[in-house]
Amino acid sequence: MILGVDVGGTFTDLTLWDGHAITSAKVPTTPDQSDAVLSGASELVAGRLERLFHGTTAATNALLERTGARTALVTTAGFSDVIEIGRQDRPSLYDPFADRVVPLVDRADRIGFTSFDELDRDRFDGCEAIAVCLLSSYADPSVERALGDWLDGLGRPISLSVDVAPEFREYERTSTTVLNAYLTPVVAAYLINLVTRVRAAGLAPDVGVMRSSGGLISATEGARLPASILLSGPAGGVVAAAGLGRLHGIDRVISFDMGGTSTDVCRIEGGRPDVSYERPVDGYPCRLPGVAIHTVGAGGGSLGWLDSGGSLRVGPASAGSVPGPACYAQGGERATVTDANVALGRIAPQAALGGRLRIDRMRADRALERLAAQAGLDRAETALGMVDVIEEVMAGAIRTVSIEQGVDPREASLVAFGGAGGLHAAALARRLDMAGVLVPARAGVFSALGLLLSPPRVDTARSVLLTRSEDDHLDHAVREVGDDAAGRLRASGSAVERRATFVDVRYFGQSHELTVPYTVGDGWESLSDRFHRYHAERNGFARPGDPIEAVTVRAEASAAPALTSEALPPWRPLGEPERPGRELRVPDGTVQGRVFWREGLVPGFEICGPAVIEEREATTYVGPDERARVHDCGALEISW
Repeated sequence: MILGVDVGGTFTDLTLWDGHAITSAKVPTTPDQSDAVLSGASELVAGRLERLFHGTTAATNALLERTGARTALVTTAGFSDVIEIGRQDRPSLYDPFADRVVPLVDRADRIGFTSFDELDRDRFDGCEAIAVCLLSSYADPSVERALGDWLDGLGRPISLSVDVAPEFREYERTSTTVLNAYLTPVVAAYLINLVTRVRAAGLAPDVGVMRSSGGLISATEGARLPASILLSGPAGGVVAAAGLGRLHGIDRVISFDMGGTSTDVCRIEGGRPDVSYERPVDGYPCRLPGVAIHTVGAGGGSLGWLDSGGSLRVGPASAGSVPGPACYAQGGERATVTDANVALGRIAPQAALGGRLRIDRMRADRALERLAAQAGLDRAETALGMVDVIEEVMAGAIRTVSIEQGVDPREASLVAFGGAGGLHAAALARRLDMAGVLVPARAGVFSALGLLLSPPRVDTARSVLLTRSEDDHLDHAVREVGDDAAGRLRASGSAVERRATFVDVRYFGQSHELTVPYTVGDGWESLSDRFHRYHAERNGFARPGDPIEAVTVRAEASAAPALTSEALPPWRPLGEPERPGRELRVPDGTVQGRVFWREGLVPGFEICGPAVIEEREATTYVGPDERARVHDCGALEISW
């Protein structure tokens, strides 16, 4: 038996594979995430698990809430303020109120290093973690490692840049190393506590943790490298969406994960998610591989409000899990997107979300009436307006991972999941003229299912800075980095199933790179041709006559996943599919909609909208002039 547990801002999702069938559960997220993990597991699991896989927001929450450790930074003398100076780029160039993020290390805790004789152990009093990042350690790690050995006697967790992010560019490398050190005590405490409780309950021998790049690492490794699990939760859904795309033979997919607090989107090409090797997390650069998810503050709990001009806005503020939307009857009084969907009839007036949380339609109506009075609208207009606004926000997120990166969304299918994904997917796809929509079976717990489909994985990198005159060194570096990744994976107890190597390439003199696939023996000409093609696709132009530079070599090694999409059992309908219909509010007025129970739908069954398809953990809305067809694997294919 294998259990996947994905923690979200509002709910914790669980999916169990017992060797024959998939079962799932959804429980409210708790302040100590291990409480929800254990309580949810107790509902599903009877006996001992072979493995437990976990997607956690522990690292993300510690950063967003600034509850990490007091951290000391040891760096080359004269470079202790690099994390405060940063780069000259301004993400909010025309916003006069935009401020830089506050460095995670106070100036008093930044220590410039020239020689060991200058270091005083008393300087580290009061610090709970130490980050070490010397200017040229990416080229020669020996001094940094010796410094790490000297500091080891202080009894505090130490993050070395040569272990965390051994790449050039001192600001990004320092930022990533500091992030890792800042998060280590909090994340390590959480993971150690979780593993201890899981073992004490006789649930599983260990816990695997999802890393941002879409693979699994041990809880021990996650505690040592918490910066690598900052996108732990959303990555599971991307892996599952990639598997569904392969199963349907769709080359280009955009995953759309709408939960209670936020929406995550990611582009997937040829079954491989787009991977970013650097991204800001709450304003702090993190130079570790992660699926290229773009997140917006748009979820079922997003709050409606009026701006200073009287315009209706939605999000990014959220009602969260406590108090939650007004219809949850847990103390929330402000209207949310979930309340709007209840008022429009898309969510049943007395639904039990996740089988446990009963909806109160009257509370949703009252919350919307208060907002409607402020906006000078009626209740239905307010609900429709909130849906329209939030869908435009989410459409903008899809444009970010497609149009803004030179990719036409009209050639992509939208894979929609999360508790609220199916409610808005078709409208979003139609806004962008996308090819179609897939709503997978078990959409409400799809990210947890993705954990079962994720392989153990190791990522490695090394900066090389090579030009054509040094191309004989390229294959040597690629081979070494690839062997390092494979060796680390074997050392963790997993057999290598797949290896892939890449090179970050730029035109000589450029300040940014593109990551290009490269295998030992391909040669400089092949690398150059691929880079020119990638550059033209991403930036709209290429300069084939200009010299290029190979900057960083990357490798990933992965083992076989515990489960594959192809091995999932076929869809088996249970019970009667059709339920009593109800009125649905659409822009043109009120219509009578049909209602279906998803677990009863047989493959090949077709539903013409307007209709609502309900399941325990999610709801799908099929609008007028839209139709949904049930695929053999249970997925809903929505077209128009």
